[in-house]
Amino acid sequence: MKNLISMLFGCASSFAAIAAEPPLGADLQGLLSYAREHNPALTAMRYEAEAASLRVQPAGALPDPVLRTELMDITNQGTNKPPSLLPSQVGGTRYLLMQSVPWFGKLDLQRGIAEAQVAGARGQTAIAWVDLSGKIKTAYAMHYYLSDSIRLTRATLDLTKRLEKIAQTRYANGLGTQQEVIRAQIEQTDLQTMLIELDNEQHHVHASLNNLLSRPANADLAEPLQLRPIPASARLTSLEDRLRAHNPQLQVADASVNEAQQSRDLTYKNRYPGFTLGVAPTQSGSVVKSWDLMVEFNLPLQQESRRSQEHEAEAKMAASAARQASLLNQVLSELSESVSGLETAQRTETLIATRFLPQAELSFQSALSGYETGKLDFATLLDAQRQILKARQQRIKAQYDAQLRLAEIERLIGEEL
Repeated sequence: MKNLISMLFGCASSFAAIAAEPPLGADLQGLLSYAREHNPALTAMRYEAEAASLRVQPAGALPDPVLRTELMDITNQGTNKPPSLLPSQVGGTRYLLMQSVPWFGKLDLQRGIAEAQVAGARGQTAIAWVDLSGKIKTAYAMHYYLSDSIRLTRATLDLTKRLEKIAQTRYANGLGTQQEVIRAQIEQTDLQTMLIELDNEQHHVHASLNNLLSRPANADLAEPLQLRPIPASARLTSLEDRLRAHNPQLQVADASVNEAQQSRDLTYKNRYPGFTLGVAPTQSGSVVKSWDLMVEFNLPLQQESRRSQEHEAEAKMAASAARQASLLNQVLSELSESVSGLETAQRTETLIATRFLPQAELSFQSALSGYETGKLDFATLLDAQRQILKARQQRIKAQYDAQLRLAEIERLIGEEL
């Protein structure tokens, strides 16, 4: 009975936890968590990085030894004994065990090259993730922008319908004209057309988000609840240091330079010979009667060929270093541009929220009072209403631009702010 009660309480807790989680699409973190777990391209790159890490140990290991067996005088010097392949029944059997040993330091360099390739593979995985998460952040911001625009347009449409009723009342009382009623109806048609366009764009963004999440295009997504808060300007001051430390493109470039350096050093090591060491016991009958030792090494005489290989390695290393420097300048420039764009979007939103929007609302209230008293015409009232819609749309657009810049900054520094 106690077990049953415990199980029921456990199920209830699980259902409560599920219910407490926001539905997919309501917040950005839920989308990012889902994409990290379910995106197949990202999963494939993780496996590739894991496969690269498994090549490090073999790269620094000695090659397998070689065992050679030689049956000597299998005809027993032409005696009447039949030929044999048994070691104890031939004239002699020589066993040769050989181990190749590269020049000192070569194995460490080979391991270093493999480790640099692992760092590059992990960097590529990080690049894939920051690109994917950046696209999701951008799509989510657009999803919110369109949802808010739709709500705003519908609210404006309701307001226009109320204005139409006011115009109809004034027209019925002989205070207005039929043209004013028609103007209100035309305004409603324009807003309804705008709603159709916004709904279409929302459908495209919905499908794009699902594609980024590796879900069917028409899979359900919840309405976005809110945008991410923008970090304070004080937190943006150390972005260059964070970019240098965590930008995945720079990490890949660093790994490429490291690999080129190790490859160059390995190429110079080819000036020196590699060795093969061996031990050879010789068996006569069933007894081992002698032991031999052997050493073999290659002669690095093709110096012209090696010099070409060395020059090639030097050129590759210089190219990697040049690409690294160019990339650093590029991402620093992009970071500066994105930070400036973010600050501009924030200032724009503040200006609209504190000045433009309040002024537009005051202008509309004044125009509405003037129209009701006959001091202003209906065209002035509609123009005041459009100013409110324009101000609110510009404010939403500034918020959207700030989110785009924030996503770009996070893509560049390789982590979230």
